[in-house]
Amino acid sequence: MHVHTIGIVCLSSGSLGEPYMRHERMIGEKRLAEMGIRLRYLPYALAGREYIQNHPEKRAEDLLTAFRDPEIDMILCAIGGDDTYRLAPYLFADDAIQKAAAGSHKIFLGFSDTTLNHLMLHKIGYPTYYGQAFLPDVCELSPEMLPYTARYFRELIETGTIRKVRPSTIWYECRTDFSPEQIGVPLHHHAHEGFTLLQGSPRFHGRILGGCIDSLYDMFSSERYADMPEICAHYGLFPSAEDWRGRILLLETSEEKMEPQNYRKALLYLKNAGVFGAISGILHGKPMDGAYEEAYQSILCDVIGDATVPVLWGVNIGHALPRCILPFGVETSVDAEAQVIRIVG
Repeated sequence: MHVHTIGIVCLSSGSLGEPYMRHERMIGEKRLAEMGIRLRYLPYALAGREYIQNHPEKRAEDLLTAFRDPEIDMILCAIGGDDTYRLAPYLFADDAIQKAAAGSHKIFLGFSDTTLNHLMLHKIGYPTYYGQAFLPDVCELSPEMLPYTARYFRELIETGTIRKVRPSTIWYECRTDFSPEQIGVPLHHHAHEGFTLLQGSPRFHGRILGGCIDSLYDMFSSERYADMPEICAHYGLFPSAEDWRGRILLLETSEEKMEPQNYRKALLYLKNAGVFGAISGILHGKPMDGAYEEAYQSILCDVIGDATVPVLWGVNIGHALPRCILPFGVETSVDAEAQVIRIVG
């Protein structure tokens, strides 16, 4: 499969449509054009933050439209956010998302709060790809897309899949200034030590599922949105313990740099939901700027409470730069000693 047309959707934040994002959009549009890709913004993708926030039904409508449009080969999320859970009533009403995605082989790619959209599509048996988005990756202000990030993006659009992932040799300090003055300014980088096996067997396999731990935490906690746990539970968005059986859990942390005590609380939610007793292993992304890395590692192994559960740390996925892409719902094998994640399904 070669991607010819990409449809951009805003399923969480509507920042893509704001005037202050225009210079970033133009960078992304130019890069996709140079790749020979046609770009299509879904009808409400550029409506702006306020409209997008107030109209979750329009966000859902854009996703359904993208699935129905025969010319769109790939659905690419603009960016994350924090309230895409509000799309659930509109996507599951009258089996709308099931009907729209039936028989489709479109690529769906996003990360961060899009974790919830991945779980919505998982619920209907639709495989997805996790790890990159339009604004933070294709529109990166550096002179070019970050090479490691671009390698996996190109592989996905040129082949329709990802075959194997190896660690990046470097990681980047994340950008804090996104103004036009930063166009062409490279990011500072440091050596990356590769994948680290924290515990368990160096080899494990299963189908990957998971995402941003901040978003998973919010599925159980009402701290951010009072109605989020209720809506997630009503639509059965978090997979059952049986559904997790034999899977590889993917976890990564957001730009909010979750305090270690909240990281522990988030993991305890997963443990109480039966996740750690069912999975075959864990892949964990490198935290943004290395925040709380040692504390997170210690807490994770402590909460799991079973040293036989493999934990591979330092995958270049999620909010830290650069970013690979991993498929959800496809058989995958992990070899920590060989420093490779192979997609075998």
